[in-house]
Amino acid sequence: MALHKILRIVVLILSLIGIALLATILTGSENYISLYMNIAYAVLAIAVLFTVLFSFTQLFTHKDALKKTLISVVLFVLVIVISYFLSEGVEVTKDGVQIVSERGSKWVGTGLRTFYFLAIIAIGLMIFSGIQKLIKN
Repeated sequence: MALHKILRIVVLILSLIGIALLATILTGSENYISLYMNIAYAVLAIAVLFTVLFSFTQLFTHKDALKKTLISVVLFVLVIVISYFLSEGVEVTKDGVQIVSERGSKWVGTGLRTFYFLAIIAIGLMIFSGIQKLIKN
């Protein structure tokens, strides 16, 4: 319970600092923008750190969740590897200036194919789940 109180106080202090800095920026003063951005980055880093920390502690305390997570990560990496090998890399130039290298083009194609594969899988699973619910009822 003490951690909860400390976090509430920290959040309150950061909120007040943020409101004060926002007010100064809105009045036209641009001197505090970098400070405002640094506080935002710090809050983001703290939030990400706590999220990852609590996620890992929950994973390692529940062995079934760890197993499911590892299976999901392996399947995700498999989709990325398949997408990578199906993608083509073509150098993109405009007026004799290289815009995207062959390698960069291949990674863009990999990202697009990964998105398409995952979207198709998600839609397929939603349809399968809907049909399964219809059959049970």
